[in-house]
Amino acid sequence: MLDWHGLQPGTVINNEVLCEIFECSEQGGMRRSLRKNSLVIVSNHVKSLYDDRWDENILHYTGMGRFGDQSLNFMQNKTLNESITNGVEVHLFEVFKVKEYTYRGQVQLADLPYQEFQPDDDGQTRKVWIFPVALIGDGRGFQPSEDTIRSVQESKERKARKMSLEDLKRRATNARKTSSRRSGLVTTHDRDAYVAEYAKRRANGICQLCEELAPFHNKQGEPYLETHHVEWLARGGEDSIENTVALCPNCHKKMHILDLRTDVEKLKSKALEGVIVEAN
Repeated sequence: MLDWHGLQPGTVINNEVLCEIFECSEQGGMRRSLRKNSLVIVSNHVKSLYDDRWDENILHYTGMGRFGDQSLNFMQNKTLNESITNGVEVHLFEVFKVKEYTYRGQVQLADLPYQEFQPDDDGQTRKVWIFPVALIGDGRGFQPSEDTIRSVQESKERKARKMSLEDLKRRATNARKTSSRRSGLVTTHDRDAYVAEYAKRRANGICQLCEELAPFHNKQGEPYLETHHVEWLARGGEDSIENTVALCPNCHKKMHILDLRTDVEKLKSKALEGVIVEAN
């Protein structure tokens, strides 16, 4: 019989092996094993509806329940919430490619769960529970490669481009305000692909700084603009539609080199103006 003690952080296995090791269900993001007294949580960055995000070494993991408001006392939400005292070991896997489960290691709650708004399977806004969990032991020494993270981001961007404007707006409006940050040799910020795509569609092919048409079209025939956070993420800015604009490459470079106060104020006004107009 396989045992989880043989797993090393970074080991990639398939779902069948995962279930054999932990003797748990084949499906779901939270899988309880009574025989192994463990809980497997899966953060699927490829298919999951949920928006799990890293903040340095803390993963903000979305709880269980696909429709309506989530309950802290529902099934494995309760198990994870009480894991500090109930003796259940919690193990984290991340999915960066379809059918590949990367073992990250054992985790424990790093803070109290909290609530935020996310869409459910029907696209309706609801309250979910977020569990801040931290890796312990050897898991703290492994980080996925930059190529792996970039591949996941590109996959999300493709999904965002295919969404209707209504669905995209709902998803972008309910996005978390903070970008995902993974600590490694270099701290990387994973921008919300839905917020970025929504900012581009809202600009409608016109740079929001110089107010000129996009200089060219990409291979998909779309006006090429780049998204920019008015208040930079590195300075604590939000990854939100209220702080994200679409610029031509020249103006984007200008903002990162000069970041003139007059330009910043203009872009803040543009971003907020768009949100106010849509709300009305």
